[in-house]
Amino acid sequence: MSRVTEQYEAFPYPERDPADEAKRLITGSPSHPLELDHYLFGGQRDWSQPLRVLVAGGGTGDALIQLAQVLTSAGKPYDITYLDLSTASRQVAEARAAARGLGGITFLTKSLLEAPDLGPFDYIDCCGVLHHLPDPQAGFDALAASLAPGGGIGLMVYAPFGRSGVYPLQDAFGTVLTGSPRDRLRRAKAIYARIPEGHPFKRNAQLSDHQASDAGFYDLLLHSQDRPYRIGELLRTLERAGLTMTGSPQAHLYDPLPILGDKGLLHGLDEIARMDLAEALRGTIRTHVLYAAKESEGRVAGPTPDAVPHLKGVAGPKLAQHALKHGVIPVSHEGERFEIPVPALAVRAFAQIDGRRSLRRIAERARTDWMEFAPIWAGVSKAMTGHGLLYYSRLAAE
Repeated sequence: MSRVTEQYEAFPYPERDPADEAKRLITGSPSHPLELDHYLFGGQRDWSQPLRVLVAGGGTGDALIQLAQVLTSAGKPYDITYLDLSTASRQVAEARAAARGLGGITFLTKSLLEAPDLGPFDYIDCCGVLHHLPDPQAGFDALAASLAPGGGIGLMVYAPFGRSGVYPLQDAFGTVLTGSPRDRLRRAKAIYARIPEGHPFKRNAQLSDHQASDAGFYDLLLHSQDRPYRIGELLRTLERAGLTMTGSPQAHLYDPLPILGDKGLLHGLDEIARMDLAEALRGTIRTHVLYAAKESEGRVAGPTPDAVPHLKGVAGPKLAQHALKHGVIPVSHEGERFEIPVPALAVRAFAQIDGRRSLRRIAERARTDWMEFAPIWAGVSKAMTGHGLLYYSRLAAE
């Protein structure tokens, strides 16, 4: 058994209690069906057709449960295969699925490197796994080889700057600590308590997993195999696997202009260089969340007349009330604050968004026609999708 597998047998991560499934559904990026439809299927997927999914390195089941529950609640067919090397993590995921009465799931104790033997898949989730492989490129290659024609991947990998202080401590603990995972955890906690408050890790307000649970402390500071990626490195790794990024719900983080304040400073920089620059200027990005496919053309949804918008985290009428009062939508991320201006016509449109109506129908109910509505909504749509606040999907369309 490898040290990584040994870790997750002792401390399944993230720490989850199946009894909590009766209280709440954990949702997030990547892999919410609305989000993956937006970034991979142009917001137009035919949900009457079963979605064949691989959850590669499924851990305790967050992505698995989100996918299965949202599709079950929507009455849409699916077939999900869960893979993980940790039997302890798999048991938690199985118990969570059982607590919700979810079917259509096959649980396997295998490496994601075996995924090509199980495919092809319409969608692959791989969240927080590839950066822990001995050879991450082999993992990217295996997932790419597992995709069905037209399929895509949602992934998350660690980024270095927002995890300031993590890697020196991982190196230090790895140098001096031996024994079982629980022995290493006990001794690491004692050492951590004596680390100076000026240490970069203790000054990093973006990190909190070590405070949440023993599994979080171990995964963050005692992991034996952890390789972060700059965004440019990640995009080049995807390219070597025959994949290309289609989009990201955190796209605004890769725009350096709001920090630079002078567009002329970007002269001569290509898109990847600009994204790398934004990451360096912000210094707070802890993870990269993005979607990828073998071809990117036509993948990302846009504000067409038959597109069905969905708001993330807020009901349309409530957002309309706020925008009417303040004229902007406030957004905050890792200490940064943004404001999205909202024209009066867009405010009326917000009040009509229910996840079922198309933009054409929304324009009609907002007492305007498509020709007047389209250019105004296009700017609002671009800003909101760039902040991960708006998606297009026909999952529950009229």
